[in-house]
Amino acid sequence: MAPARVVDEVPWTSPAFVPEKYEGPPRNLEYIDAISFDQSLQPKNYEILGTHPDSKILVLNVQILEANGKLPYRGDVLIEGQKFTSVGSVQNKDALISDPKVRVFHGKGRTLMPGLGDAHTHFSWNGGDLDRLGDLGVEEHVLLTARSAACYLDSGYTMCFGAAAAKKRLDIVIRDAINAGDLPGPRYLANGQEMARRDGDLVAGITAYADGPEEMREVIKHHIDLGVDQIKLSMSGEEITEIRSAQDCYFSDEETAACVEEAHKYGKRLCAHARARDSVKMCVRHGVDVIYHGSYIDEEGMDMLEEKKAKHVVAPGINWLIATLNDAAAFGYPKEKAEQVGYKKELEHAIRGLREMHRRGIVVLPGGDYGFAWTPHGTYARDLAHFQELLGFTAHEAIIAATYGVAKLFMRSHEMGQLKAGNFADCILVDGDPLSDIKVLQDHDKLNIIIINGRVHKAGRKEYIPPPIAGQDDNKHPIVPDMDFPEVKKDMQKNY
Repeated sequence: MAPARVVDEVPWTSPAFVPEKYEGPPRNLEYIDAISFDQSLQPKNYEILGTHPDSKILVLNVQILEANGKLPYRGDVLIEGQKFTSVGSVQNKDALISDPKVRVFHGKGRTLMPGLGDAHTHFSWNGGDLDRLGDLGVEEHVLLTARSAACYLDSGYTMCFGAAAAKKRLDIVIRDAINAGDLPGPRYLANGQEMARRDGDLVAGITAYADGPEEMREVIKHHIDLGVDQIKLSMSGEEITEIRSAQDCYFSDEETAACVEEAHKYGKRLCAHARARDSVKMCVRHGVDVIYHGSYIDEEGMDMLEEKKAKHVVAPGINWLIATLNDAAAFGYPKEKAEQVGYKKELEHAIRGLREMHRRGIVVLPGGDYGFAWTPHGTYARDLAHFQELLGFTAHEAIIAATYGVAKLFMRSHEMGQLKAGNFADCILVDGDPLSDIKVLQDHDKLNIIIINGRVHKAGRKEYIPPPIAGQDDNKHPIVPDMDFPEVKKDMQKNY
């Protein structure tokens, strides 16, 4: 095995980059466009069944945020079947409005934007004690995982890239049920259990173990036979374990190379829990496609990553570090303890490295590690605010990363992640301006309409009835009381 390495400081020869206030066009659009995974790694082009081809939805008078770098503009949008057919200007609009078969929504100037995406998703995390996930019965665990998938969609997320499942086939069966139209959820690429060495696991009950190149090849092949879309390597430690530091690297170069060769041979991409300096370098050196965290990257690793930035994306899961440091005390993990084991130090290193990645044009995508007690399901859009407040992204850049960027990770940016004719109709109508206040995306009550695959997942009662206008139709219009019925809200997860 590679010896565990703990270093007190990660050396940098350049000064820390401090982002200046920037208000120009989104800079990360060209970085995302440049991403070019090998075509042999193209995942299956799943579709979600159940949208009738004759279905028509007309959304009137909205601020259209296309996620292509263009500033929002006022217009209308037509959805036919699964896809957008007109964005901005709709021909025969009056005829469509009067057609009783067309569902008409009145935007009233609200923002219509693509559905969001998460690049590091754990459907099967329980919002509590991960150590107990291995003991949870499979029947209960399937239900929990399905609820998590629905919660992502309820939160405006229409694309999720699986980062590990607690049981071998949980991600796979939920993905297939979503695509069959049997369960609500986002478009999904499924993972299996994360793979770790026997001396490098993070949570024993949810880990697939392998030591050495040959056994790792066998475990990867087993994952592929199960039907995963990508495979997760657990290459470095995690401070909360108190026995495996985030600066420890447990994989060897030979093991990493064998994993990449085996997965790529079968057309599957790899992602890796890689907080440590050496684990990040191994990912770049051998071609691990998606790097999770990357907290302790040093300047040599940064140079390596910049040189191959068209072949990798980084999904830092920054909210885990922030929440563990600042929010975990309410759950029995005091801030003093988090600082003692190293989370304050890691957050400082991570912010510095991620700012530098953004400056150098390395693609950084939001999402990650939601489903723990202090990173609960339903709070996924916190990542976007962190990108703006800490990493030097503009609000527009953060939104592009979460929409077009995740579509690029899916290798389907030609048909997902932007509002344009021909794309799948995945979108959210937001009561507010996310470019002025990106935190509006954290407020579920402001996500007034959620559409996936041309089907309405969420729309309140008022969205279906046009407001009456004095004198309209000789005053024969229906009178709609301006009142809301009380809503019963439940905790997203139950602690089993």
